[in-house]
Amino acid sequence: MLTAYIRAALRRARCDWLPEDKTYYCQIADLPGVWANATTEADARAELQDALEGWIALGLALHHPFPVLDGIEMRVALAG
Repeated sequence: MLTAYIRAALRRARCDWLPEDKTYYCQIADLPGVWANATTEADARAELQDALEGWIALGLALHHPFPVLDGIEMRVALAG
């Protein structure tokens, strides 16, 4: 489920060239705070995946809800 969620999120990624600072900016609009910036698009996408993984880890630790992506629902199981 986690891998499928990450793949679904990365399919939604949008990367733009920023000519003013000569870098690529990538984000996943459905996931607030998940973005990356690097000098190549490949590096920006790799950093975006790292940011996404950190965002998921923090969300799990804080028991935050996750948006459903492509029918994939992440649920936080609370220990009883």
